Amino acid sequence: MPWNDNAGPGPWGSPPPNDGKKDADRNRGEEPRPSGPGGPPPPIDVNALLERLSDRMRQVLGGPRRSRALAISAAVAVGLWAMSGSYVVQPDEQAVVTTFGAYSRTASPGLRYHLPFPIEQVEKVSVTSLQRIDVGGVPTAPLPDESLMLTGDENIVDLSFSVQYRISDPAKYLFNLRDPDAAIKAVAESAMREVIGKTALQPILTTARGQVQDQAGSLTQAILDRYQAGVFIDGVQIRAANPPPPVIAAFQDVTAAGQNAESNANIARGEAAKVVQAARGYSAQVVREASGEAARFNQVYDQYKLAPAVTRERLYIETMERVLARSNKVVVDSKGASAPIILPPDAFRPRTSTARVTSSTPAGAN
Repeated sequence: MPWNDNAGPGPWGSPPPNDGKKDADRNRGEEPRPSGPGGPPPPIDVNALLERLSDRMRQVLGGPRRSRALAISAAVAVGLWAMSGSYVVQPDEQAVVTTFGAYSRTASPGLRYHLPFPIEQVEKVSVTSLQRIDVGGVPTAPLPDESLMLTGDENIVDLSFSVQYRISDPAKYLFNLRDPDAAIKAVAESAMREVIGKTALQPILTTARGQVQDQAGSLTQAILDRYQAGVFIDGVQIRAANPPPPVIAAFQDVTAAGQNAESNANIARGEAAKVVQAARGYSAQVVREASGEAARFNQVYDQYKLAPAVTRERLYIETMERVLARSNKVVVDSKGASAPIILPPDAFRPRTSTARVTSSTPAGAN
């Protein structure tokens, strides 16, 4: 019988009935269980199990096709990692590039590239937008610890203001200040207290606000420049300046009285200036009239020297015209009058126009 004929029992007899089960146990890495009920389970062969797992991994990873797929996957992963370093900087921004956390360079607007994470990192900063910080709180939430300041004349003013700034150097702004907003606020408050401490209360509340704002802004910029903060102070604006709340009413009365006094003084100065101007005008008029009369007299004198008699007669006639023009006149024709002439009662009363009364007398009267 052939050696591979398993149909018959063979020279060794029939195989045991549980061989298939034992083979399955061996394939699972287990020892064949003894036949018969109640037998203990065989121990697990760990070495055999690890060996079969290694064989399975070699089968999965083995072969040229799988090696090529792994190479392609690795190349794609490296390419994607390299492409992750591309970035865009907007026109209103600048980018600060760090290498392992240390400052490396500043990138201008446009399409830029940096070594991918974790080698280099990028932080974008807006350099054109105007930032604002409020000191002293807002009207709905005041902060007395920040707003109450001592003035130069030892009064207290309740002052709140705003600081507007732009970032001029992103690298200095990010690396030289731990908390930029807090640092700028502290510096601005300190500068404003110094300026207020040199200024009297009344100018702060009325006419010197612009000067105080300029001085506080300049001092804030100087201090931040010493810190190399990379910040440009665009301006300091006083939002409110008032006396402390307990004395507001009394201070308003004092302010109103001062304004009234200033108004009255301005009126008095205006009246005095008016009188002075009128006197100067009258003086100029008198001088011009005197100069004209003197010139006229000189002209008459020149004519008098040429014809004295004619000049005297003309002067007499002109004088009589001026005198008689301001008086009431009665013209009487006495030729041939013989009886007394009786004039009416109102003949010499003042009139707006010259009255002329003509009376005829008989012939021969003197």
